[in-house]
Amino acid sequence: MRIAGERVRRTRLVQTEKYVVAVEVEMVIPPDDPSEPCYEAETVQLLREVKERAERGDLRWLAQHGEVYAAVAVA
Repeated sequence: MRIAGERVRRTRLVQTEKYVVAVEVEMVIPPDDPSEPCYEAETVQLLREVKERAERGDLRWLAQHGEVYAAVAVA
């Protein structure tokens, strides 16, 4: 179901122990409450899938959907 309102693109960071993935998503500013953009259900599902695949180390899939950064341990 599509939410009515203005659509804006934002970059969201999904962080796991080994990776941070920067994903560009669409958010909606609903006319009833323009105080804050919100996600549609499909976007929430995409962000969940990004997190799950990052935890599994599926770098090929992640690279197709965003920018992947590896965490580096600092001594």
